[in-house]
Amino acid sequence: MKKLKDIMTKNVDYCTTLDNVYEAAVKMKNDHVGAIPVCENDQLVGMITDRDIVIRGVAEKKPNASKITDIMSDHIVTGTPDMTVDEALDLMCKHEIRRLPIVEQNRLAGIISLGDLAMHRESNQQAGVALTDISEAEPDQQAHH
Repeated sequence: MKKLKDIMTKNVDYCTTLDNVYEAAVKMKNDHVGAIPVCENDQLVGMITDRDIVIRGVAEKKPNASKITDIMSDHIVTGTPDMTVDEALDLMCKHEIRRLPIVEQNRLAGIISLGDLAMHRESNQQAGVALTDISEAEPDQQAHH
């Protein structure tokens, strides 16, 4: 069974706690992603998603210059480089998340998505079920991911 370190995206773009919401949105646009890890002194402290920007920013009429720390999710689920694909899938299903930041010694080492896992699993069935379950979850259950 493959380990996450063999398939995770390395050299992940991230924001810092000094960035604002506009800067995070521009990184998402330029990188074609919907989530960006937030780091402080190389330590992962949160994640900000396009959904966070809409729900906690735009819908609450916060300006684009708002601090990223006011909008980001700081209760994050993480994986390790030595986790197996099955362990990561189980963790992501349990917490209903689509992306799993990978940390090593509290530092951001990479990120993996459900799609990445589905491509690297002998049987795509579990990842397909997980993706379907997460996609069909109530929107308010995903608001903090």
